[in-house]
Order: sequence, then structure tokens, then C-alpha cells
Amino acid sequence: MLMDLHARNEHMKKLRERYCRASKKEKGEILDEYCCNTGLNRKYVIRKFWKDKVERRKKKRKSIYEGEVISALVKCWEIFDSPCGQRLAPSLKSEVERLRAFGELQISDETADKLKRISPKTIDRKLKHHKETIGYKRKYQAKKHPLLYHKIPVRGNDWDTSLVGQVEVDLVEHCGASAVGDFINSLSVVDIASGWWEGQAIMGRSQRESFAALNKIRNRTPFPWREIHPDNDTTFINWQLLRYTKQENIKFSRSRPYRKKDNCFIEQKNSTHVRSVIGYLRHDTAAELAAINNLYENELRLYKNFFQPIMKLKEKIRDKGKKHRKYNYPQTPFQYLMQSSQIPNKTKEALKQIYDQLNPAELKRTIDRKLAKLYELYKSKQRSQNPVPYKKLKPLTKTISVTYYLTQPEVVGLPS
Repeated sequence: MLMDLHARNEHMKKLRERYCRASKKEKGEILDEYCCNTGLNRKYVIRKFWKDKVERRKKKRKSIYEGEVISALVKCWEIFDSPCGQRLAPSLKSEVERLRAFGELQISDETADKLKRISPKTIDRKLKHHKETIGYKRKYQAKKHPLLYHKIPVRGNDWDTSLVGQVEVDLVEHCGASAVGDFINSLSVVDIASGWWEGQAIMGRSQRESFAALNKIRNRTPFPWREIHPDNDTTFINWQLLRYTKQENIKFSRSRPYRKKDNCFIEQKNSTHVRSVIGYLRHDTAAELAAINNLYENELRLYKNFFQPIMKLKEKIRDKGKKHRKYNYPQTPFQYLMQSSQIPNKTKEALKQIYDQLNPAELKRTIDRKLAKLYELYKSKQRSQNPVPYKKLKPLTKTISVTYYLTQPEVVGLPS
């Protein structure tokens, strides 16, 4: 007589431990006995024997990147301003030895070799825990002059990305929560081919100030300008800039209205080079203007152009409604210019001399110090503008309650 379901399960529990420890021959005898008593299929019984058993531990591959490697990786990640693995991997290959020479990384040769050959996906995987630990988680426009706009050709996103000297221009406002009054704007310029970025802060958005800032930026760039391409902002679309481009033999074009994709290169830099650095607070004093320009003209441009790799789109393929993008190997704007045949050797030698003298870790520390100073200027401005209230005092009479407010230079608010 065959066993019922409950009896079969109880019988299997008793045989399972003996079956798992048994030799091959003994396992066959146990299976024969069980199949004979229950009438079940032999292959089914084998699966049942192993189904409820604790899974055997899989052999884990020995981890290569642990301990000192992860500590050095985290430090490099912070030095190069928290990039993704794809952008950090090229920097590690070229900058690890320089950081060791500057004394920023105190690591062994073995650890340095591991940092140079670590893959982008492994970088993201090893930095995941550190990121979790630190919690690294339109304005009215005036009417445009139709005749002037007709003289400036419209151009979409149809650039020759191999031609150095085509620059996109834009303004970034630092007005905080209110656009009332004068405040600082960042004039941002990027070269489409190499990704070389320059910035200059101006007070307000007048044509005179923006034109002077544009001249300063042009004098700093290591290549001649071929074309200037802003959006339809009246700060740039003016007769002064149009005459200037004709005199200097520079092409002048503008994007299509309400099409931000026509200025995609500068819009991306506005986010990574301006907003993520300066932030969203309101800056409207001469001291803040000098502090921001001190940062733009010195450390920030060197740090971004010499040590921040960019990923250039190689091709975009649409397959069954999905877009598949492929990117070139990440390189810094400095590396793109060094590889370009359009840059003279004299300019390349000058850039190489600047690069050899730069310490990315020291640049990052200086940037952080200057940003802290900028924030201190903002806080001191807020303290002077907003009086600090004292605690409420007891009423002087039954009907009069007095609250004192501290202002500069006198105390006001006393009853008359």
C-alpha cells in the first residue's frame, strides 16, 4: 500500500539529512527505497530532496578592490568633484601618479596600479556605499526689434563638432527668489568642439557690461572664435555685438525661439559649471561680484578645463521606439585641444606648461575656500539687511506692549 502525502513528507524529512551526507552509491540506495515506498518518479524525488535544503554557498570570487583602494578611490572622487565612473576612470589613469607626486595620495605602487585599471562600473559599485553614507543623493521678455532679428541668421542644432572655435553663449541669473532690482548674472561661454568653458560675472544684464565680459572671455580662450551663437536674449541680440562680429570677421547666429536644444551645450554647462558651483542664492553686491569673478578667472576655469572629462555623443540610434546612445572615450577639454590639428603648437606648449604646474587637489581646496567666503559674504549681507528681534518684554502699561528690534546704528520701535 502506497503512502499518503503526509506520510511521504515525514519519511522524506527523516531521509534528507542522511541523503545529503551520503556517498553516491548510498544516495542511489536511498532513492530506490523511497521510490519503492512512494511510487514517485526518481528525478522528481531528487529535486524534492534538494528543494527544501539550505542552498549551498556559492564560492565568491576574491575581491580585488578593497581597503586602501576604496579609501584612495573615495579621495580621488572628491578631488575631481564627484564624477560618475565613466568620467572618473580616465582621470585616474592620467592623474594618479601626479597626485602621488604632489603628496595628495599616500598609497603603494600596487594600489596605484589597481586605481589605474579599475573599470567605470566597478567605480560606481565601490562608491555606492560612500554615496549613501553622505546622502549624495520663464521670465517676461520685452518686444524684440524685428529688423535686427532678421539680420541675424537662425541656426538649429546642426553643428560640425570637429571645428574648434564655435562658441555658445548664455546668461545665468543669480537673483534668488526675487528678480527685483539689480543682481549678478554669470556670462557663460563654451566651445562646442572641445567643451572648453569660460565664465564672467556682471552686475545686471546691460549690453555694455555683457559686451565687456565677452571681450574678457575671448582674450582668455586659447583658440580664435569662428562663430558666436546665443539664444534670443536681448542682452546679446543688439547692434553693438552685430557690428563687432562683422568687424572681427566672426559669424553671428541665434537659436530658434523656445528651442533650448539649439543651445544644448551651454545649457548643460550652466548646470554643471555655474548652478552646481555658485548655487541658487541671490548675489547683488560688489563684494560678491568680485568674489565670483575671482573664482571664474582663476581656479574654476583651470579645474573644469584641465581635470573634468566630458562625454561627447558619438551616435544615436533609434531601434523600435528606443534611443540608443554611444559616447566617445571621456576626455578633458585640454586633451581635446591637444589632439586637435587646428591648434598651433605654440598654444599647445603653453597649455602643457600650465597643466604641468597644476595640482587638482589644491585647486579643489581653493575653490571650496572661495565658495565658503562667498557664502560668508551672503550671510553677512543678510544679517545687515534683516534686523534681529529681541525677546518680547513685559507690557509697560495694561494697553501698551513693546517689542525692541535691533537695527544699525540705533534702536527703533519704542513707543512715542
